[in-house]
Amino acid sequence: MTKNISVLVGSLRRGSYARKIARNVLDYFPDGYNAQIVEIRDLPLYDFDYDDPEVPDKPTPEQYTNFRNTIKNSDGVLFVTAENNRTIPACLKNAVDIGSKPNNDVVWKGLPTGIISHSVGRMGGYSSQKNLRLALSYFDMPTPGQPEVFLPQSPTLIDDNDQFVQDSTVEFLQDYVKRFVEIVKEVAHKK
Repeated sequence: MTKNISVLVGSLRRGSYARKIARNVLDYFPDGYNAQIVEIRDLPLYDFDYDDPEVPDKPTPEQYTNFRNTIKNSDGVLFVTAENNRTIPACLKNAVDIGSKPNNDVVWKGLPTGIISHSVGRMGGYSSQKNLRLALSYFDMPTPGQPEVFLPQSPTLIDDNDQFVQDSTVEFLQDYVKRFVEIVKEVAHKK
């Protein structure tokens, strides 16, 4: 049975390094895995009124429902994100918030997750990854341990054809995907 992996890109810019990294990583999943980028660009800003039955004049946006259903039908989620002002981009935090409501139907609960962060500087998105982990920590999402993936100086990692320059980067990311897939298998086995 095919496993579905939702890949969330923490950047809205079409030519972002996060998106280029994510597109490469899609190819690292083994047969039997359908890894797809789930667009978050059109999600309205989270407003609890949309989920509050006491506020009938603000129905839940269709984009929320579609996003939540996509994540619910996923066997795992992979975040690929840049760092903005030492934290996660607003679009990604918005997606996390939308998936965390309503309280009785959280889409993140127990979902295997992987995180790849990058930055144009030397820290590789360390602060964004730590902030994303903090935002997700409430949901008991199993994730690969060490080594974590922080990709520094991302413009130097990718060539003009949007491919990784060094084999060592490819091998490192392939190993991370392999470890993530093992967690997805383990969680699926327990269900």
